[in-house]
Amino acid sequence: MERTSRRKMRKRGKRIFLIIFIILFGGVSAYATYQYKQGLSLASDGKFLEDTEQVFHGEDVKLGKINVLLLGSDSRGEVNARTDTIMIAQYDQKAHQSKLISIMRDIYVTIPGHGKQKINAAYAFGGPELLRQTIKENFQIDINYYAVVDFEGFSKIADVLAPDGIEVDVPYEMSHGIGITIEPGTQILHGKELLGYVRFRHDRLSDFGRVQRQQEIIGKLKEESLSIGTIIKLPKLLGVIDPYVDTNMDSITLLMLGKDLIKNQSNDLTTLRIPVDGSYTNERYNNVGAVLNIDLEENKSVIDQFLSS
Repeated sequence: MERTSRRKMRKRGKRIFLIIFIILFGGVSAYATYQYKQGLSLASDGKFLEDTEQVFHGEDVKLGKINVLLLGSDSRGEVNARTDTIMIAQYDQKAHQSKLISIMRDIYVTIPGHGKQKINAAYAFGGPELLRQTIKENFQIDINYYAVVDFEGFSKIADVLAPDGIEVDVPYEMSHGIGITIEPGTQILHGKELLGYVRFRHDRLSDFGRVQRQQEIIGKLKEESLSIGTIIKLPKLLGVIDPYVDTNMDSITLLMLGKDLIKNQSNDLTTLRIPVDGSYTNERYNNVGAVLNIDLEENKSVIDQFLSS
Protein backbone atom coordinates (compact mmCIF):
# COMPACT_ATOMS: atom_id res chain seq x y z
CA MET A 1 0.00 0.00 0.00
CA GLU A 2 2.80 2.37 0.96
CA ARG A 3 4.74 1.44 -2.20
CA THR A 4 1.65 2.16 -4.33
CA SER A 5 1.25 5.51 -2.62
CA ARG A 6 4.89 6.44 -3.34
CA ARG A 7 4.48 5.48 -7.00
CA LYS A 8 1.39 7.69 -7.23
CA MET A 9 3.27 10.59 -5.64
CA ARG A 10 6.19 10.18 -8.05
CA LYS A 11 3.81 10.00 -10.98
CA ARG A 12 1.99 13.08 -9.76
CA GLY A 13 5.33 14.89 -9.25
CA LYS A 14 6.39 14.09 -12.82
CA ARG A 15 3.06 15.32 -14.12
CA ILE A 16 3.38 18.59 -12.19
CA PHE A 17 6.96 19.03 -13.45
CA LEU A 18 5.79 18.40 -17.01
CA ILE A 19 3.01 20.97 -16.67
CA ILE A 20 5.43 23.55 -15.23
CA PHE A 21 7.90 22.82 -18.04
CA ILE A 22 5.20 23.24 -20.69
CA ILE A 23 4.09 26.54 -19.14
CA LEU A 24 7.65 27.85 -18.91
CA PHE A 25 8.54 26.67 -22.42
CA GLY A 26 5.37 28.25 -23.77
CA GLY A 27 6.16 31.48 -21.97
CA VAL A 28 9.73 31.57 -23.25
CA SER A 29 8.60 30.72 -26.79
CA ALA A 30 5.95 33.43 -26.69
CA TYR A 31 8.51 35.95 -25.38
CA ALA A 32 11.05 34.97 -28.04
CA THR A 33 8.45 35.22 -30.81
CA TYR A 34 7.28 38.61 -29.54
CA GLN A 35 10.85 39.93 -29.31
CA TYR A 36 11.72 38.60 -32.79
CA LYS A 37 8.67 40.31 -34.31
CA GLN A 38 9.60 43.51 -32.51
CA GLY A 39 13.01 43.31 -34.12
CA LEU A 40 11.49 42.71 -37.55
CA SER A 41 9.25 45.76 -37.13
CA LEU A 42 12.39 47.89 -36.69
CA ALA A 43 13.83 46.49 -39.92
CA SER A 44 10.92 46.91 -42.32
CA ASP A 45 13.16 48.69 -44.85
CA GLY A 46 15.82 45.97 -44.91
CA LYS A 47 16.81 45.00 -48.46
CA PHE A 48 17.34 41.35 -47.47
CA LEU A 49 13.76 40.75 -46.29
CA GLU A 50 13.48 38.12 -49.02
CA ASP A 51 15.77 35.08 -49.16
CA THR A 52 18.78 36.40 -51.08
CA GLU A 53 21.53 33.85 -50.41
CA GLN A 54 24.07 34.07 -53.22
CA VAL A 55 26.37 31.55 -54.89
CA PHE A 56 29.33 30.77 -52.65
CA HIS A 57 31.66 27.76 -52.72
CA GLY A 58 33.52 28.07 -49.44
CA GLU A 59 34.17 24.82 -47.61
CA ASP A 60 31.94 24.17 -44.57
CA VAL A 61 33.77 23.98 -41.26
CA LYS A 62 32.13 22.53 -38.16
CA LEU A 63 35.14 22.46 -35.84
CA GLY A 64 38.40 24.40 -35.97
CA LYS A 65 39.13 27.77 -37.57
CA ILE A 66 36.23 29.45 -39.36
CA ASN A 67 36.89 32.32 -41.80
CA VAL A 68 33.96 34.59 -42.60
CA LEU A 69 34.03 37.25 -45.32
CA LEU A 70 32.33 40.35 -43.88
CA LEU A 71 31.18 42.89 -46.46
CA GLY A 72 29.66 46.32 -45.97
CA SER A 73 27.39 47.23 -48.87
CA ASP A 74 27.19 50.81 -50.16
CA SER A 75 24.50 49.88 -52.66
CA ARG A 76 22.40 52.61 -54.27
CA GLY A 77 19.98 50.08 -55.73
CA GLU A 78 22.37 47.91 -57.76
CA VAL A 79 22.21 44.14 -57.33
CA ASN A 80 25.94 43.95 -56.55
CA ALA A 81 27.50 47.34 -55.84
CA ARG A 82 31.18 47.76 -55.01
CA THR A 83 31.80 46.89 -51.39
CA ASP A 84 32.41 49.76 -49.02
CA THR A 85 34.06 47.50 -46.43
CA ILE A 86 35.93 44.19 -46.81
CA MET A 87 36.89 42.22 -43.70
CA ILE A 88 37.80 38.64 -42.86
CA ALA A 89 36.76 37.48 -39.40
CA GLN A 90 38.33 34.31 -38.05
CA TYR A 91 37.17 32.39 -35.00
CA ASP A 92 39.25 29.50 -33.67
CA GLN A 93 36.86 27.21 -31.82
CA LYS A 94 39.67 25.27 -30.17
CA ALA A 95 41.74 28.23 -28.98
CA HIS A 96 38.61 30.42 -28.44
CA GLN A 97 40.30 33.28 -30.24
CA SER A 98 38.80 35.95 -32.51
CA LYS A 99 40.77 37.77 -35.23
CA LEU A 100 39.80 40.42 -37.76
CA ILE A 101 41.57 41.43 -40.98
CA SER A 102 40.53 44.62 -42.76
CA ILE A 103 41.37 44.67 -46.47
CA MET A 104 41.60 48.15 -47.99
CA ARG A 105 39.11 48.45 -50.83
CA ASP A 106 41.52 50.23 -53.23
CA ILE A 107 44.16 47.45 -53.27
CA TYR A 108 45.19 46.69 -56.86
CA VAL A 109 44.83 42.93 -57.46
CA THR A 110 44.14 40.36 -60.14
CA ILE A 111 40.44 39.47 -60.30
CA PRO A 112 39.85 36.09 -62.01
CA GLY A 113 38.41 36.73 -65.47
CA HIS A 114 38.68 40.52 -65.17
CA GLY A 115 42.39 41.32 -65.01
CA LYS A 116 43.87 43.96 -62.72
CA GLN A 117 41.29 45.96 -60.77
CA LYS A 118 40.59 47.41 -57.33
CA ILE A 119 39.66 44.53 -55.04
CA ASN A 120 36.25 45.98 -54.21
CA ALA A 121 35.25 45.63 -57.88
CA ALA A 122 35.22 41.82 -57.51
CA TYR A 123 31.90 41.89 -55.64
CA ALA A 124 30.33 44.10 -58.33
CA PHE A 125 31.53 41.72 -61.06
CA GLY A 126 30.57 38.43 -59.43
CA GLY A 127 29.21 38.77 -55.91
CA PRO A 128 30.79 37.18 -52.81
CA GLU A 129 31.95 34.08 -54.72
CA LEU A 130 34.20 36.06 -57.09
CA LEU A 131 35.54 38.05 -54.15
CA ARG A 132 36.27 34.75 -52.36
CA GLN A 133 38.20 33.56 -55.43
CA THR A 134 40.06 36.89 -55.64
CA ILE A 135 41.15 36.73 -52.00
CA LYS A 136 42.25 33.12 -52.43
CA GLU A 137 44.27 33.89 -55.57
CA ASN A 138 45.99 36.98 -54.19
CA PHE A 139 46.33 36.28 -50.45
CA GLN A 140 45.99 32.48 -50.16
CA ILE A 141 43.18 32.68 -47.57
CA ASP A 142 40.42 30.08 -47.64
CA ILE A 143 37.04 31.68 -46.88
CA ASN A 144 34.29 29.43 -45.50
CA TYR A 145 31.28 31.74 -45.25
CA TYR A 146 30.16 35.23 -46.18
CA ALA A 147 27.93 37.90 -44.65
CA VAL A 148 26.88 41.06 -46.49
CA VAL A 149 25.68 43.83 -44.17
CA ASP A 150 23.48 46.62 -45.51
CA PHE A 151 24.83 49.78 -43.86
CA GLU A 152 21.31 51.18 -43.69
CA GLY A 153 20.67 48.68 -40.90
CA PHE A 154 23.94 49.15 -39.03
CA SER A 155 22.56 51.94 -36.85
CA LYS A 156 19.54 49.86 -35.78
CA ILE A 157 21.65 46.79 -35.05
CA ALA A 158 24.06 48.92 -33.01
CA ASP A 159 21.19 50.43 -31.00
CA VAL A 160 19.88 46.98 -30.07
CA LEU A 161 23.36 45.73 -29.14
CA ALA A 162 24.30 48.89 -27.24
CA PRO A 163 21.12 50.79 -26.25
CA ASP A 164 23.16 53.07 -23.96
CA GLY A 165 25.55 53.90 -26.78
CA ILE A 166 29.30 53.41 -27.26
CA GLU A 167 31.93 55.70 -25.77
CA VAL A 168 34.47 56.97 -28.31
CA ASP A 169 37.09 59.69 -28.45
CA VAL A 170 36.34 61.69 -31.60
CA PRO A 171 39.60 63.38 -32.73
CA TYR A 172 37.99 66.16 -34.79
CA GLU A 173 34.68 67.29 -36.23
CA MET A 174 33.22 64.82 -38.71
CA SER A 175 30.46 65.90 -41.08
CA HIS A 176 31.35 65.76 -44.77
CA GLY A 177 29.68 62.87 -46.58
CA ILE A 178 27.95 61.29 -43.55
CA GLY A 179 24.77 63.37 -43.30
CA ILE A 180 25.32 64.44 -39.67
CA THR A 181 27.85 66.40 -37.63
CA ILE A 182 29.87 64.64 -34.93
CA GLU A 183 31.65 67.02 -32.58
CA PRO A 184 35.19 66.30 -31.32
CA GLY A 185 35.87 64.95 -27.84
CA THR A 186 35.06 61.91 -25.69
CA GLN A 187 31.35 61.20 -25.92
CA ILE A 188 28.65 58.55 -26.21
CA LEU A 189 27.56 57.78 -29.77
CA HIS A 190 24.38 55.94 -30.76
CA GLY A 191 23.29 54.18 -33.95
CA LYS A 192 23.28 56.87 -36.65
CA GLU A 193 26.25 58.66 -35.09
CA LEU A 194 28.20 55.39 -34.92
CA LEU A 195 27.44 54.76 -38.59
CA GLY A 196 28.75 58.20 -39.48
CA TYR A 197 31.83 57.64 -37.31
CA VAL A 198 32.79 54.38 -39.05
CA ARG A 199 32.07 55.69 -42.57
CA PHE A 200 33.77 59.10 -42.38
CA ARG A 201 36.91 59.25 -44.56
CA HIS A 202 37.35 62.89 -45.54
CA ASP A 203 40.45 63.61 -43.50
CA ARG A 204 44.22 63.22 -43.94
CA LEU A 205 44.00 59.48 -43.11
CA SER A 206 41.23 58.83 -45.66
CA ASP A 207 40.32 55.10 -45.82
CA PHE A 208 43.10 54.21 -43.37
CA GLY A 209 41.43 56.21 -40.61
CA ARG A 210 38.05 54.76 -41.47
CA VAL A 211 39.36 51.18 -41.23
CA GLN A 212 40.88 51.96 -37.85
CA ARG A 213 37.54 53.30 -36.57
CA GLN A 214 35.65 50.30 -37.97
CA GLN A 215 37.91 47.89 -36.11
CA GLU A 216 37.52 49.96 -32.94
CA ILE A 217 33.70 49.90 -33.04
CA ILE A 218 33.47 46.22 -34.00
CA GLY A 219 35.63 45.38 -30.98
CA LYS A 220 33.37 47.41 -28.68
CA LEU A 221 30.18 45.96 -30.16
CA LYS A 222 31.63 42.46 -29.67
CA GLU A 223 32.02 43.25 -25.96
CA GLU A 224 28.41 44.47 -25.81
CA SER A 225 27.16 41.36 -27.64
CA LEU A 226 28.50 39.09 -24.88
CA SER A 227 26.64 40.80 -22.04
CA ILE A 228 23.78 39.10 -20.19
CA GLY A 229 21.42 41.83 -21.38
CA THR A 230 22.18 41.05 -25.02
CA ILE A 231 21.64 37.32 -24.48
CA ILE A 232 18.17 38.06 -23.09
CA LYS A 233 17.24 40.20 -26.11
CA LEU A 234 18.83 37.85 -28.64
CA PRO A 235 15.48 37.11 -30.40
CA LYS A 236 14.93 40.85 -30.94
CA LEU A 237 18.47 41.24 -32.21
CA LEU A 238 17.98 38.39 -34.68
CA GLY A 239 14.77 40.03 -35.87
CA VAL A 240 16.62 43.27 -36.57
CA ILE A 241 19.61 41.58 -38.20
CA ASP A 242 17.79 39.22 -40.58
CA PRO A 243 16.53 41.83 -43.09
CA TYR A 244 19.88 43.67 -43.14
CA VAL A 245 22.27 40.73 -43.46
CA ASP A 246 22.64 38.27 -46.33
CA THR A 247 24.69 35.22 -45.29
CA ASN A 248 25.18 31.57 -46.18
CA MET A 249 25.90 30.54 -42.58
CA ASP A 250 23.34 28.00 -41.40
CA SER A 251 21.50 28.35 -38.09
CA ILE A 252 23.41 25.49 -36.44
CA THR A 253 26.79 27.11 -37.19
CA LEU A 254 25.56 30.50 -35.98
CA LEU A 255 24.22 29.04 -32.72
CA MET A 256 27.42 27.04 -32.20
CA LEU A 257 29.58 30.13 -32.63
CA GLY A 258 27.30 32.22 -30.42
CA LYS A 259 27.35 29.62 -27.65
CA ASP A 260 31.12 29.31 -27.83
CA LEU A 261 31.66 33.06 -27.75
CA ILE A 262 29.32 33.47 -24.78
CA LYS A 263 31.15 30.73 -22.84
CA ASN A 264 34.55 32.35 -23.59
CA GLN A 265 33.99 36.05 -23.10
CA SER A 266 37.47 37.03 -21.92
CA ASN A 267 39.46 36.72 -25.16
CA ASP A 268 40.07 40.03 -26.91
CA LEU A 269 39.61 40.66 -30.63
CA THR A 270 42.98 41.02 -32.39
CA THR A 271 43.08 43.01 -35.62
CA LEU A 272 45.22 43.51 -38.72
CA ARG A 273 45.04 45.94 -41.63
CA ILE A 274 46.11 45.01 -45.15
CA PRO A 275 48.27 46.48 -46.59
CA VAL A 276 50.64 46.80 -43.64
CA ASP A 277 52.70 49.96 -43.24
CA GLY A 278 55.57 50.34 -45.68
CA SER A 279 54.29 47.66 -48.07
CA TYR A 280 52.46 49.79 -50.64
CA THR A 281 52.64 52.82 -52.91
CA ASN A 282 49.88 55.13 -54.10
CA GLU A 283 49.46 54.86 -57.87
CA ARG A 284 46.98 56.00 -60.51
CA TYR A 285 45.97 54.05 -63.61
CA ASN A 286 43.73 55.29 -66.41
CA ASN A 287 41.33 52.37 -66.29
CA VAL A 288 40.72 52.31 -62.51
CA GLY A 289 41.92 55.60 -61.00
CA ALA A 290 43.79 55.85 -57.67
CA VAL A 291 44.92 52.51 -56.23
CA LEU A 292 47.15 50.96 -53.57
CA ASN A 293 49.89 49.01 -55.32
CA ILE A 294 51.03 46.55 -52.66
CA ASP A 295 53.85 44.09 -52.08
CA LEU A 296 51.75 40.90 -52.20
CA GLU A 297 54.45 38.59 -50.86
CA GLU A 298 55.11 40.76 -47.82
CA ASN A 299 51.41 41.06 -47.01
CA LYS A 300 50.76 37.33 -47.54
CA SER A 301 53.58 36.57 -45.10
CA VAL A 302 52.13 38.93 -42.48
CA ILE A 303 48.64 37.42 -42.93
CA ASP A 304 49.96 33.88 -42.58
CA GLN A 305 51.81 34.77 -39.39
CA PHE A 306 48.78 36.63 -37.99
CA LEU A 307 46.32 33.78 -38.60
CA SER A 308 48.66 31.02 -37.46
CA SER A 309 49.84 32.63 -34.22
